[in-house]
Amino acid sequence: MVFGLIWDRGIFACLFVTILVVALHEFYHMAMKTRFRLQQILGQIAGGAAFLLVAWHCFYGLELRWLALVLVPLLLIPVSCLLLPTREGFGDLSYIYAGLVYIALPISFSPFIMMDGEVFSGWLMLSFFILIWCSDVGAYCIGTAFGQKPTSRKLAPSISPKKSWWGFWGGIVFCVGAAISLHYLTWLPYDLVHCLVLGVIVGIADVCGDLFESMWKRHFGYKDSGKCIPGHGGMLDRFDSSLVAIPAACVYLLIFGLL
Repeated sequence: MVFGLIWDRGIFACLFVTILVVALHEFYHMAMKTRFRLQQILGQIAGGAAFLLVAWHCFYGLELRWLALVLVPLLLIPVSCLLLPTREGFGDLSYIYAGLVYIALPISFSPFIMMDGEVFSGWLMLSFFILIWCSDVGAYCIGTAFGQKPTSRKLAPSISPKKSWWGFWGGIVFCVGAAISLHYLTWLPYDLVHCLVLGVIVGIADVCGDLFESMWKRHFGYKDSGKCIPGHGGMLDRFDSSLVAIPAACVYLLIFGLL
């Protein structure tokens, strides 16, 4: 991840388009298994094409009009539905578009974060991931130490029974601490107050992203989204928090004209 974020724009593009397509595949498999396979493939093509065209625009100056090519696989999805032999489970096709909004949209905007003017720079994106990782570490350590007692209050027992309020606040504290450290390292090139707010936003959004994916898995009856990362589960399991936390941080920076 670190190598792909800071070394080269081409490596970054290959890394993140792989993350996007695999995460979409896992989401579609949970939602529809092998049904509507053609539409699933078109959804993955649309998501991958959106990311690559945005990356080409940001990194190499591709004209914005070429982004319209994303509409080709998107338009083929409803056209292909007319050829379905049966309409059974037709409503499940909405998951194609849900996956594009949930997964492909936030990842497709990531190339904009990777550019500092005309210079490729992944330090801001790496800082966002460091905040997320520190939040996860803090939530795990504090939650394991204090949040597993019978008297400990659970954060969302119907969604994730092991998560506690101890872990939630531990994640926030670790995330804010990491934001302060990154501020003094100049990796987060903003005033300290903005870094403190970013730490809180990312810490909260991290938990929300994790719980949101857990809701999907419980809805579909899965423990993990996949098996491609030993010890973590699937690609979506690994990047669920970043799909919410990084866009939330970017919205804050955009509001204050910092991005």
